[in-house]
Amino acid sequence: MAVIIESYDFGVLRIDGKEYHSDVMIYPESSRGGGRVDGGWWRKEGHRLDRTDLDDVVNVKPEVLVVGTGYYGRMEVPTETREFLKDAGIELCAEPTRQACEKYNQLKGVRKVAAALHLTC
Repeated sequence: MAVIIESYDFGVLRIDGKEYHSDVMIYPESSRGGGRVDGGWWRKEGHRLDRTDLDDVVNVKPEVLVVGTGYYGRMEVPTETREFLKDAGIELCAEPTRQACEKYNQLKGVRKVAAALHLTC
């Protein structure tokens, strides 16, 4: 069953009727949408997305990774992380988390998509 992001506001994400208050990773199940939600996703550095933060999601080989960079878009996605994803054959869409949630919902039934969502800053 595809994961549906119902709402997002600073620090709170609602997915399939459940609220999350820490950063979230959504793993794809198939080309028809997401399947598993990890509500305890942590990064090596708080406001920087390191390539090692994405090892688990890269292993499931999504076509697209949607990254929510925070309410104000303050989480950095450095060049080396962008290049790592490109080399892995994964398209990156990085934008503030509200827009990233909308993008995920648009893509979930069309492509094999994963999401890495920072809920604050």
